[in-house]
Amino acid sequence: VARTRATLDAIEKENEYLQAFIAITRDTALAEAALADARTAAGDTQRLLHGVPIVVKDIIDVAGIVSGCGSLTTKGNAPAERDAPVVERLRAAGAIVVGKTHTVEYAFGGYGTNITVGTPKNPWDRKVHRIPGGSSSGTGVAVGAHLVPCGFGTDTGGSVRIPAALCGCVGLKTSIGRVGRSRVAPLSQTLD
Repeated sequence: VARTRATLDAIEKENEYLQAFIAITRDTALAEAALADARTAAGDTQRLLHGVPIVVKDIIDVAGIVSGCGSLTTKGNAPAERDAPVVERLRAAGAIVVGKTHTVEYAFGGYGTNITVGTPKNPWDRKVHRIPGGSSSGTGVAVGAHLVPCGFGTDTGGSVRIPAALCGCVGLKTSIGRVGRSRVAPLSQTLD
């Protein structure tokens, strides 16, 4: 709980400038952290990502939050009824979802800019607003700014790898079919 609370406090403080997040899930994250502490007290710490705070790109469903896809066209949509399977797997591994991150509109773009709902700022230059790159820009900024140790994005043509490179962290595009795309807004069925 202490680590999650410190992570959330840092996110809330830094997000005013960085604009990496579209939603910070303080209440659910603290509840998940309390459950992780209870599991630890009971001797159950065998989960791979036990207590690790993570972020999720805003084209991936997280229960209770609208998947905005970086667009005003989704305004008024109902919140996701359940997590995408990739988020379910992260939670099952013990990860704690602390928020959803900005993306370019419908994940279509490589610069990381979004004039509709806002562009995250590259954390490596606080004097000049530099692009974060890729459509997983918010995740790249959150990890690059050391707000979280890891985050989840999507990569069709560089949308994880480009912001990782520009924001000073590591990005991985998995092999096609390795991670399911269910409850994730599609861009390209053959490359997502």
